[in-house]
Amino acid sequence: MKGGGLPPSAPPRHVAVIMDGNGRWARQRGLPRVEGHRMGIRSVRAVVECAREIGISYLTLYAFSTENWGRPRTEVTTLMGLLREFLIRELPDLNKHGIRLRVIGETGRLPSHVRGVLDHAVEATGRNSSMTLTLALSYAGRNEIVRAARKLAAAAAAGKILPESITDEDVAGSLDTAGIPDPDLVIRTSGEIRVSNFLLWQAAYAEFVFTDVLWPDFGKPEFLAALEEYAHRDRRFGLAGEQGTLSPGDP
Repeated sequence: MKGGGLPPSAPPRHVAVIMDGNGRWARQRGLPRVEGHRMGIRSVRAVVECAREIGISYLTLYAFSTENWGRPRTEVTTLMGLLREFLIRELPDLNKHGIRLRVIGETGRLPSHVRGVLDHAVEATGRNSSMTLTLALSYAGRNEIVRAARKLAAAAAAGKILPESITDEDVAGSLDTAGIPDPDLVIRTSGEIRVSNFLLWQAAYAEFVFTDVLWPDFGKPEFLAALEEYAHRDRRFGLAGEQGTLSPGDP
């Protein structure tokens, strides 16, 4: 992935980012893992600012997975503290720039002192409309789909819907991301080439860009480079290929 130049003339509507590499960044420098997480916040600010400047309507950041609860208690405690600090510090700028904050995941598992600040930030930015920033917290794609299935099963059991009438739109409307368009582009940093249980339903037709850059080193040039690569993709959504052969998902 080459260094970022100008953003594409028609940027993707929704970009999702798997922010990875904080721990490796710190380890390479002989620093505690927490320092990698602290520096990662700088990258969050840079990417949010860049996305807003070039007109991306939706930005979703994979901030904390359900699997992350299994990390050492001291690291989880530090991460929760950094999240709370980020929300308090960034709220004025979110409102200043008209950015709406949303959250997906099992937020009920978050500590109460974090959840209170998060709920306040979501409510305080609820009427903003220039961009929607979604944080995936205590999130897992499979878990989200299971919870959506339970909602639909309960509705069917109550006689509110017929099982055979359930559509893709019904499933999408039962997910945490209801009302948010599916991502056009998913970026993953740190050289890992996997989705790690992120937006499994929503990313069915997304383009993926993988970069070796560790998240704390990922800034505006790297973000623009990912958008430039996306701009050169030919999105077919399962339609016939260039030679007329059928692609997976074709009728």
